[in-house]
Amino acid sequence: MSAISATTEFASELIQHASVTPDDGGCHALIAERLAPLGFITETFDCGDVSNLYARRGTAEPHLTFIGHTDVVPVGNMDAWRFPPFSATQADGYLHGRGAADMKGSVAAMVTACERIFGKGGNNCAGSLSLLLTSDEEGEAIDGTRYALEQLNARGENLQYCLVGEPTSEQKLGDTIKIGRRGSLTGLITVHGIQGHVAYPHLADNPVHRSGALITALANCNWNDADGVFPDTTLQISNLHAGVGAENVIPGELELNFNIRFSPVQNATGLKAQIEKLCADLELDYEIDWSPVTDPYRSVGSHLATIVSSAVFAELGVEPARSTAGGTSDGRFAAASGAEVVEFGPLNATIHQVDECVSISDLGKLSQVYQRVIEQMISANQK
Repeated sequence: MSAISATTEFASELIQHASVTPDDGGCHALIAERLAPLGFITETFDCGDVSNLYARRGTAEPHLTFIGHTDVVPVGNMDAWRFPPFSATQADGYLHGRGAADMKGSVAAMVTACERIFGKGGNNCAGSLSLLLTSDEEGEAIDGTRYALEQLNARGENLQYCLVGEPTSEQKLGDTIKIGRRGSLTGLITVHGIQGHVAYPHLADNPVHRSGALITALANCNWNDADGVFPDTTLQISNLHAGVGAENVIPGELELNFNIRFSPVQNATGLKAQIEKLCADLELDYEIDWSPVTDPYRSVGSHLATIVSSAVFAELGVEPARSTAGGTSDGRFAAASGAEVVEFGPLNATIHQVDECVSISDLGKLSQVYQRVIEQMISANQK
């Protein structure tokens, strides 16, 4: 079976298992069943409602690990989808479904790459290969990859080179790989006022009016801290809420959600202090609740990045740009443990959207790139 058909078939099977975070939906059992005949030893590090699968073949170094997730974000309005989101429908050269691009397509490509290399019992490795998969990447990401790595580290098993299958490509497959990510800091500001009747404003204190300057100040935050590797730190207001739903009531408080994506030039402590000073300078009656911070990471070393770039060019004829843009990923947990981390996967144009899809042709090509990376990293019979 060709790389395209095998990868599309397995990706379709995974998509049909509705695995909205943190539910695995049975995906890990399917993957373990495919890997076991290839010589992988599989085990689980489950925590609460989260499923974590670790499969390893060999014990020698170098050690290459594919990191991925089988959970997906909610589908939203089912009626807005062209095809049912868990039907894995093939149309117009694309495989449609929730998780097709983020990231069941990549997981399927990892597995089929392993099957072509190890499926007939040949190809001894000069190193070892593992897969670490979770059902808690799209959620809180507390009991997923981070937890599994803690269990591995506790027994003295540290990851060395990690390839994360996140959808990194932008215009065409292979044009971008990630070597780091900005951090993420989310806050909820509550501005307090006094609720009252709109006809008697002198008896109330409207927090919406008081928050105008705050909204302007937050929207105009500009750190100008791009360092040539990471983009500028940015702040976005994501939600505003005030009022009780009646048009004749002055609200008693306003809630404002915002998120800061920050480069390693910044740190969460300093950013929190800046926002709190801004609120204080405006003499607001306020409080801020901060969500747990996601720290930025930049991969150490360049050995894996060089091999991935070489494999992309060999298979696709594309020289990938090395980027640190985009959202957070589980790569940060592996990087924190000292591993070199590279992220590479399909186009990210439809991720988290209605009608998420992935090119069927790209699925096969992605699997071939992953195969070449494995062979160049750890195979005794390199291409």
